Amino acid sequence: MTARVRPPVDDDDPFGPDHLPYGVFAPPGAPFRVGVRLGAYVLDIAALLDDSRFARPTVNDFLARGPVHWHSVRERLREAARGPLPAEAIHSLDSVQLKLPISIGDYVDFYASIDHATRLGGFLRPNGEALLPNWRRLPVGYHGRAGSVVVSGTPVRRPCGQIRTGTATPAFAPSRRLDIEAELGFVIGVGSELGTPVPVDDFADHVFGVALVNDWSARDIQAWEGQPLGPFLGKSFATSAAAWITPLAALEAARVPLPGQNPEPLDYLRGQQNWGLDIDIRVCWNGVEVSAPPYRTMYWSPAQMLAHLTVNGAGTRPGDLFASGTVSGPLPRQSGSFIELSADGTEPVDVGGSPRTFLADGDTVVITATAPGPAGGRIELGEVRGRILPARFEGQ
Repeated sequence: MTARVRPPVDDDDPFGPDHLPYGVFAPPGAPFRVGVRLGAYVLDIAALLDDSRFARPTVNDFLARGPVHWHSVRERLREAARGPLPAEAIHSLDSVQLKLPISIGDYVDFYASIDHATRLGGFLRPNGEALLPNWRRLPVGYHGRAGSVVVSGTPVRRPCGQIRTGTATPAFAPSRRLDIEAELGFVIGVGSELGTPVPVDDFADHVFGVALVNDWSARDIQAWEGQPLGPFLGKSFATSAAAWITPLAALEAARVPLPGQNPEPLDYLRGQQNWGLDIDIRVCWNGVEVSAPPYRTMYWSPAQMLAHLTVNGAGTRPGDLFASGTVSGPLPRQSGSFIELSADGTEPVDVGGSPRTFLADGDTVVITATAPGPAGGRIELGEVRGRILPARFEGQ
């Protein structure tokens, strides 16, 4: 008879039975497989549900099966998580290796916070309008580099690129204004066909869940290269994503109306469902909490982002990722980037007694978040952690 044990996890644990985020893990000496997190443990779904389809190194196949299957598996897992479990299905979190749980075909990043866009626009256009005329009309975004998305904990190498010098000739050098962007990512489950837009109210039919994201940014490289076509090398060197995907089903209690949109969006961006999210983000810099961005203040919803992403007929596939852009609130200490927090580098931030503006080699940034849980209390989203390594640069 198989031994059964009950992990010491309460219902009010932030990673309790009402949360169960999905990830991909490898026990010692074994291949990667799909699991869910329960407290300080990982449950092997293939062993728990006797389903070999979960003994795979990504969740993409599971995502492609759609909402009915997602719901069925989630209910079976929630029921199982409240009772004794087969010993072979339980692994302590500190004994396993985690990897990026999705195979990402496409990555799109938006710019959906009005507070972030207004502050950043003020730095870029001090004598003009902070928001360009299109900003309130559509969710502004750009196509990122899927191959540079890495799992939380992966070190980030300081990038090199062309930097403005004040003369006609730029310099090629390591970035001196390396920054973060605290974001929320959205993982596509069921794809959409090329040529078929996704209606704004069909969001939950296509998006499986959310994961925290840090879209590292080299502001000096970005400032020189970004005119007129926008982000390129200043963004494409690394984007960190959490190892755990929280299903939308675990965020029902976090859904809130958007703060308000003026002017009213065009028809294809209008919906009947509330897809604002009451998620509180925390940013720690070398162990010091420096900001607390609130996702509930975001101007554009993820449903509107997906509708806009596909309205021209662009298709999506299981595992595709799109992110919100920097999450910032109206107050300076609610900034989701260090360029905002330091007022474009003019007002240093106190980081454990050290005045700082942008990232130095050896710095570590950890982004965490909480949201209202399905049964009261709060759930925690998986963290995003990264440490800065020195640039590979022959001129140093």
